[in-house]
Order: sequence, then C-alpha cells, then structure tokens
Amino acid sequence: MNEDNIKRILITGGKGQLGRALQRALTGNELIIADLPELDITDRPGINTLLAAARPGLVIHCAAYTDVDGCARDPQLAHRVNALGTQNVALACRQTGAAMLHISTNEVFAGDNPAGYAEYAPLNPINPYGHSKALAEHHVRSLVPRHYIVRLAWLFAPGGRNFIHTILRLARQNGQLRVVADEIGNPTYSEDLAQALSQLIQTGQYGTYHLTNSGACSRWAFANEILRQAGLDHVPNTPILSRDFPRPSTPPPYGTLHNNSAAALGITLRPWPAALADFLRHDAQDTKQGS
Repeated sequence: MNEDNIKRILITGGKGQLGRALQRALTGNELIIADLPELDITDRPGINTLLAAARPGLVIHCAAYTDVDGCARDPQLAHRVNALGTQNVALACRQTGAAMLHISTNEVFAGDNPAGYAEYAPLNPINPYGHSKALAEHHVRSLVPRHYIVRLAWLFAPGGRNFIHTILRLARQNGQLRVVADEIGNPTYSEDLAQALSQLIQTGQYGTYHLTNSGACSRWAFANEILRQAGLDHVPNTPILSRDFPRPSTPPPYGTLHNNSAAALGITLRPWPAALADFLRHDAQDTKQGS
C-alpha cells in the first residue's frame, strides 16, 4: 500500500451492516463509501472507473448477496454477484495497485468436522452461497498480490434484520420457540469485527483470517442466551433438528471457525455472550430514543 494513500479506503457495500460498523471503526481514515444503486459490483466498467478515479490504497469488499436461501433459489445470481462481482473488484484492485480485504464466510466449509476449521482447511462448500463465496476467495487469491481474506459467521448488527431480533419477536408474539440445535457456529458482533478489521489492516500482514467473537454454540443455545439476557428465559425453547425446519439452503452443521492467524498477531474478539450483552444494551437505547 502506498504511503500517500494508506488511509484512503474504499468500502464496497458500505451502507450495509458491516459497512456501517466499519465507518465507525475507521474514523481518521479517508473513507469512500460505495453501494447500490451508485455501485453495482457486477458492472465491471463502472468499478474500473470508480477505482481509477478514487485511487484507494485499500478496498474493503463487503458487498455481496448474503441471502443464503435466495442463493439456493437462484444459484446463477449468487455466482454473478458473489463470484464474478468479486472478480471485478479484484481486477480493478490489480489494475490500480490497491490492496484488497475480502469478507468471506464459514459457509465455504462443508461443516462435517465437529472440531471446526482453521484458516487453511480445504474449502468444500455444500450450498450455492458457499460455492459462490469460495469462488470469490479464489479470484482474490489469484488476482490481488496484497490481500486479506477474512471469514466470519453469524453476523449480528444494530438495525436491520438478524437472528437476535427474530428470536425476541417470536418469543414475545408466540410465547414459545422451536430452534435448531444441530447447527453450530460463532455469533459475531459487527462492532467487534469492525474493530478487529481496523487492527488487522494496520499490520500489513496479508493472508487468510478467521475473525469471530470467541466461543461457539448451537442456534438453540444462542437463542437461550438471548432469552436469558433479555429477561425472557421463562419462554419455552424446544430444540429441534435441521430436518424439522426445511429451508432452501443447507447450512454447514459444524461451522465453527478457529482464530489462529489473527490471534498470533494479538487480534482477538471477546466472548460472544459479552458481545450479545453489549448489542442488547445499545439496541434497547436505540429503541428508547426512537420511541
């Protein structure tokens, strides 16, 4: 990264959940926020024009089609946005000399290893979303010499839709829950992730990283902790199996990511229950202010 533009950062998908958290975490940098409708990552000439004009030192590529069930219903769209869109961004970075930080997912793994996954485990996705993101990683590695690939899982963020809001809404509406207990992953708070990404890009230590809040749990256990912290632990939560909750996409059963590489640099995220408590505290404040 050139010294004269090291603090000039372009964020694709900058209006999304992670993009907004990055804007808060990267204050002090010159940020260029690019998102729909102004930027469509499937429009290669448009991306080339934007990067040629902006000349960022780093592109943080958050833009993606992340509706996993939508990807299962339309794999071609998933491929066009996530794989080819990322290829377009990577080619533009290569042409302008920008470094690239690509946001990936635990769904590039099959989830057949109960022990979870280290950073350099072989990729073996089992659904169209995971396939499209695995191809995206391939393009970044092949095209951008100076790159970070950062995988995350089960992202939750202020505003918008997320698992936490769904659990709280259903608990209050129905007075009971049924949540899958055979899907394991790492809940990850967008604010913590953005701070960790800010630390990572300061190292210049390019490579592949897993950045999630520490600890792993099932969806059922995650829901139980949400209920407990929200004062709703009297609401019954029945564990069910994934086959009892059919959906278009097949998530990896064991999607736990292990942070080895970033931890070696001194970058770790706090345990997910502490991050959840922080999220709920801020969420309650936002709700009170908005009422």
